[in-house]
Parts: sequence; C-alpha cells; structure tokens
Amino acid sequence: QLQASGGGLVQAGGSLRLSCAASGTIFSLNDMGWYRQAPGKQRELVAYITRIGSTNYADSVKGRFTISRDNAKNTVYLQMNTLKPEDTAVYYCLRRFMGKSPDYWGQGTLVTVSS
Repeated sequence: QLQASGGGLVQAGGSLRLSCAASGTIFSLNDMGWYRQAPGKQRELVAYITRIGSTNYADSVKGRFTISRDNAKNTVYLQMNTLKPEDTAVYYCLRRFMGKSPDYWGQGTLVTVSS
C-alpha cells in the first residue's frame, strides 16, 4: 500500500513537500517515483529514485523539485519549490519492486498552484 500526503493549495513561487509512505513491502528494494496528471492531460513522470539513490527528473521540474527517500521510514518525498500554476495536478507515487513491473500506485494527492 502507498499513502500519499502533503498536497494542498499554494501560491505561485511557494513550496510544498509531498510524502508517500509504503507498507507491505521491503521498501529499500523498490524504485520509487512521483507522477502527476493535470486535467485533460496524460499522467507524466515527475521524478524517480532508484533503490541505490539514483534520480532523474522531468525537464519541467529540474532545479525546482527534489526527490528523496528515507528507507528507515519507508517513505519517499518530493520537495517542490518555486511552484508554478502549470504544476497544478494530482500527484501519484509509484513503487516498482526491484525496478520491474508490475507498478503499484498510491491514491494521489492534489496540488493546486494559484497565480
């Protein structure tokens, strides 16, 4: 199970930190990711962190967002700074055991950035 939290309403230029707590798995053996889906758009990758801590980001968030993980807390984070209205979306966390399918998704948390 994946439980995402931390979404909310923020003004442009503000910050939020999303958290996603995992259970029912050996967290350290999972790659973890954050995706988002804006209204009328396809779900897209935001940030990804592997079991060994390698990261990659969508070009649109590079330099503004940071993904991290705490294996002791079975939690992955997404620190989002300098938020823009175009960051408005439902954010979903994903886990991928040993980096392989199937993918497991959390329930999503809504981020709304006002201009």
